[in-house]
Amino acid sequence: MAISNNTLMARMKVKKTVSVQCALGFLLVIFASVAAIAQAIPSYEQDIRPLMASKCFSCHNTGNTKGGVNLDNYKELGRVIEDGAFWLKVVDQIKTRSMPPKSEPPLSPAEYSQLVDGLTGILQQSLQQESPGHVVIRRLSHSEYRYTVLDLLNVDFDAKAYFPSDGSGGGGFDNQGGALFFTPLKLERYYDAADMIVTEAYTNEDKWKRLVPDEYSQHWWERFANWVKDLMFDEYDEVNAPEEAAMRVVTPLATKAYRRFLTDDEKQKLSGLFRRVYDAKDSLKNPERFNQSVAETFKSLLISPNFLYKVEEEPDMPGAYDLSHFEVATRLSYFLWCSMPDDELFSLAYAGKLQDTLVLQQQVKRMLADPKAKRFAENFSTQWLGISKLLDQQPMVDEQLYPGFSKTIRQGLYRETVEYFYYVLTRSRNMLELISSDYTFLNKELADFYGIEGVTAEDIQRVMLNDSVRGGVLGMGSVLAATSFPMRTSPVIRGKWVMEQLLGISPPPPPPVVAEFNEDTKAHEELGLRKILEAHRAKPDCQSCHQKMDPLGLGLENFDPTGRWRNSYGKASVDASGVMADGRTFKGPYELKQLLLTERARIARNLSVRMLSYALGRSILFTDEPALRRLDDTLLNNHFDPEPFLIELVKSYPFRMKINDFEKRV
Repeated sequence: MAISNNTLMARMKVKKTVSVQCALGFLLVIFASVAAIAQAIPSYEQDIRPLMASKCFSCHNTGNTKGGVNLDNYKELGRVIEDGAFWLKVVDQIKTRSMPPKSEPPLSPAEYSQLVDGLTGILQQSLQQESPGHVVIRRLSHSEYRYTVLDLLNVDFDAKAYFPSDGSGGGGFDNQGGALFFTPLKLERYYDAADMIVTEAYTNEDKWKRLVPDEYSQHWWERFANWVKDLMFDEYDEVNAPEEAAMRVVTPLATKAYRRFLTDDEKQKLSGLFRRVYDAKDSLKNPERFNQSVAETFKSLLISPNFLYKVEEEPDMPGAYDLSHFEVATRLSYFLWCSMPDDELFSLAYAGKLQDTLVLQQQVKRMLADPKAKRFAENFSTQWLGISKLLDQQPMVDEQLYPGFSKTIRQGLYRETVEYFYYVLTRSRNMLELISSDYTFLNKELADFYGIEGVTAEDIQRVMLNDSVRGGVLGMGSVLAATSFPMRTSPVIRGKWVMEQLLGISPPPPPPVVAEFNEDTKAHEELGLRKILEAHRAKPDCQSCHQKMDPLGLGLENFDPTGRWRNSYGKASVDASGVMADGRTFKGPYELKQLLLTERARIARNLSVRMLSYALGRSILFTDEPALRRLDDTLLNNHFDPEPFLIELVKSYPFRMKINDFEKRV
């Protein structure tokens, strides 16, 4: 049936009117919801602070900062929002009923709701405007320097051994901007290192052939033509000019070294440097003269700030903005490979595709499948777990009390942890296996050290365990040795390590005066560490923290300071049972690990915080909270699979965006 134009227009007009009415109705619902939320959030100054004054300030004020916490100091809403990460921990303490302590009257349901819901609402409202946070310009860490030089020049330079050591930043990693400062000594070492690295490449025929594949020389007729031009003209274009030939090898290398395309000015400076060196070496014949001049130009690349720093441009624009595609390539490659981008990442950056989330997803999968991902596994895991000291030269334990803890054993324990993390990352793809599993990575020497039979291979390989006592990082000698004293184990240090490194809980600092610990060896053999600790923490000021830390550490007491199994201290048997702060009980490391596995939300948040901090090279900020929650949910909803977790991380706004470090003043 035919429809007239007038009828059709009338129907479209009615449809448009209905659509507009629906849209307006939807917006009114949203505005009404936002208004209701805004009205529901109580005032900090009028409602929340007075309640906290009556319930919290007696223990957390300027004169009495119990646990190092001063809540009375936050008198205005702005200060609460500014220190939002701290207030999230305050809310967590109230939500879990850890505060007020059991020695104080509990909160009524109305008071509990007012504090938890009120503070949560205030903090959530302050996060409506997403901000990527400041990421300061960062020098390459020693590991990043080593791997970048390896991928750039095929020279394996031990940067950690040669350069003065760096500290670790607020996130506990050596790639944090706050730890990567320059000193005159470091600057001098970078000059010397550039000379050593390029010299090694130059003196190795195969390596130099890769960098400079063609020998440079001028034919007799080219030299004759240039001689004639020199007689006739003050300025002329040289036939087969050496700087043109040099730039054909220098420009590609500089592009990789600077991790972006060179500007015309940079090309001219490099060409000019080459020419000055080339002219100064006129006593040499080609190709030696050419190669030595190229080598000097290569050295200049290795001491350039564009190589030593991960430089990100700061355009003159307010607020947050997208990183350039080359900058995304650099962040991605140094995150997952500890090195510069490869050719595929460069090509994608050149094509302007590295803000495409689907492309980023494909690249994360590709990069995790590449062997270079093991660099990330080592760099992240060993710093997170705090086991780098196993490679130090000084002894870790008293060798008379604990013989057999040799250098090769320490290296094996270190390698066990790296291989294990790499396997979880790329093969098992279940981060909860970091807590507990039925396998580990051993060779014959390491298996003999642990007392595990049936391993004959000299190379470290995956080994199935008869029980799950050792499976996971808590059964690894690397972690157990790193959390012990040279003469004995320390349940306090081990318990604190479990809280901080696995659950992301930071216990408060100890009181100014701590009771002296009984270090008498005979007492340890007679009484056992548990009874000595009970006497040590008898002070009321110590109990609240020690009752959370000590059980976690005591659950690992079957492992001696080197990580080997034991059943007694001498005369006293090891009692590895414990009672958690919430009343749950366990016996031994296996049951302890099963209890830890129930803390999925805490484990997810801890992994999110540490991985995002490592990826960004800075401490976590309160403005990162929305991104962290999406990372938490990705782990929890995907059975702790690291692949979707890492994909979500590189797609997050803190990773792909930035805000200028310095605001320009008029």
